[in-house]
Amino acid sequence: MPAIRDFTQGGIFRQLITLAMPLMAVSFIQMTYNMVDIIWIGRLGSKSVAAVGTVGMLMWMMNSFALLSKVSAEVSIGQSIGVKRMDKAMLYASHTTTIAIILGLFFAIFFFLFPQLILSFFRLEADITLEAINYLRIISFCVPFMFLILNFSGIYIGTGRSDIPFYFNATGLILNIVLDPLFIFGFGFIPRMGSQGAALATTLSQVVVSILFIRHLRRKNGVLGQFAFWIKLRKSYTLNILKLGVPVAAMNVYFSIINMNLTRIASIHGGHLGVTSQTTGGQIEGITWNTSQGFATALGSFVAQNFAAGKMERARHAYRYTLMTMVSLGLIVTASFMLFGSEIFSVFIPERAAYLAGGDYLFIIGISQIFMMLELTTQGMFNGIGKTSPPAVVSIVFNTLRVPLAIFLASVIGVNGVWWAISITSVIKGICSAMWYYFSQREQR
Repeated sequence: MPAIRDFTQGGIFRQLITLAMPLMAVSFIQMTYNMVDIIWIGRLGSKSVAAVGTVGMLMWMMNSFALLSKVSAEVSIGQSIGVKRMDKAMLYASHTTTIAIILGLFFAIFFFLFPQLILSFFRLEADITLEAINYLRIISFCVPFMFLILNFSGIYIGTGRSDIPFYFNATGLILNIVLDPLFIFGFGFIPRMGSQGAALATTLSQVVVSILFIRHLRRKNGVLGQFAFWIKLRKSYTLNILKLGVPVAAMNVYFSIINMNLTRIASIHGGHLGVTSQTTGGQIEGITWNTSQGFATALGSFVAQNFAAGKMERARHAYRYTLMTMVSLGLIVTASFMLFGSEIFSVFIPERAAYLAGGDYLFIIGISQIFMMLELTTQGMFNGIGKTSPPAVVSIVFNTLRVPLAIFLASVIGVNGVWWAISITSVIKGICSAMWYYFSQREQR
């Protein structure tokens, strides 16, 4: 059986980096999937980017639901290993996989049968909506595989083997990079498929990644042994999975719904360029988001083992090390977004009107990057000790405020008011999350 990493002893910073680097790499791989699509689709025009970006909002919502099984796998398996209960770790792996399969099939069917119902919400032009519908119908076939990939990643992360998801997702990325231009623009006997070609390339890549995960897990010396992928759900395990996963999933689902509403407001006040600025700008912002998420996930796994082993001081040191790393990176990204926003955006969409509008987005969002990283890092700490509710409360309350604030500011200063609403509330969320954690720890000491 591959070695399971014990984080309850040894150098804290070195272990965090060892765990975080593959996670960051996986996050960047997921981000690069979308960026590669945007770079190629950007050559088709900003309207195609708006269509694909709108579907990306739905995929964000779907991935948020997938966090229910992923985060539960990370924490429950990590804590089981911390108390040396491999039997429980295997059962949790079976339960989260079963839940991932059920949710994946549900969303795949829903997206395929009712794309018009969902996409009409964004109030896009008729031709953009039609392109988005065709893209969504194809991408719906890979939704179950996306759920499984995230769940399997959570299982490996819980065991400390974050390197395995990196290798498999990197393979999928390379395949996607090769297939994207072939399917989008056509080559030889392959017809030109436009944005639908990008959807097909992503689907095939995700299928390949899923097969790699399944083959590795089914080996005799698999990371947790040959646990069952489908199991009759037991009440106690299911309830604990829901307890751990629902707050995180609810927070992210709600966050995605809020962003869908913000996209609608951006569409009303800025047309398809407003949608393009938010969706493409959000992908560029993934540089800090995914880096922070990678470190936060690593921190959660590290803390889960040490918390279960009664070594809370090691967990607190890990939190401080992670914060220092995030602040350093945040300063660099903030300066880049605020000074070179338009230039960065032009790499993805060469249309002048599009990259100028996108530059405004990156400038305003750049102000809040450090605070966003503070929020995510603190969320990782809370997840590791099994208290997933506080980050959910902070996120839900202040993300809710984004919509009325965006409506008000957009009515005064135009579409840029939407970006200011996002940036202001990100600053507040970071401060509130850190304060909540600080005062909760003071009470326990």
